[in-house]
Amino acid sequence: MKKIVTLVSVVLMGLTAKAQDSAQGLKGAWFATSQFGYQQTKTADEKNTSLSVLPIVGTFVTPSVAVGAGFGYINIKAESDAGTAAKTDLIVIQPLIRKYWNVAGSLYFFGQAAIPVITGKEKESDLKVNQVGLSVSGGFDYFITKNFSVEFSYDLANFTSTTLEPKNGEKTTVTNFGLAHVANVDPFYNTALAGSNPNLTSPLSFGFKFIF
Repeated sequence: MKKIVTLVSVVLMGLTAKAQDSAQGLKGAWFATSQFGYQQTKTADEKNTSLSVLPIVGTFVTPSVAVGAGFGYINIKAESDAGTAAKTDLIVIQPLIRKYWNVAGSLYFFGQAAIPVITGKEKESDLKVNQVGLSVSGGFDYFITKNFSVEFSYDLANFTSTTLEPKNGEKTTVTNFGLAHVANVDPFYNTALAGSNPNLTSPLSFGFKFIF
């Protein structure tokens, strides 16, 4: 009888520990990912491209909520048959928070709110660019293993305030609010940054994530 009681106790303890581990989820785990974004538009002999690379590091503060920050780079370039017309190099600092929901098995949906701060200058005209924004995006995260996943996301809404300061000229501030990138682009902004989007970043991002 004592052996049976002991065996049952061990089993119950094991189940309890397993339940606790399950409840903890990813709480306390750290993750590292790098998102890549790319967009290109062509008009006759002109080609405008935007490339972004954003490494992100964060930690799960609850089993399904993570906070983190990204530090990356954006390159915007306008080219034609005559050569490069404009090239803008930008630095990005982006704190963020994410909430995850399990869809099925290893597939998760996440919502993200971020505050990107972007700064840099256009090389040919020496135009200074500074932008502060608030973006809300949604995406999917598929875990190939427990420590490695593939994710992609798309901007759902964003608010940005951008300051353009020419080397010799007056400063211009462009305020933009967009839903899924359907907003119009300010003509001056569009010309100054070689036809880029109003929020400077590509709407679709793709990356790999490591959990440790």
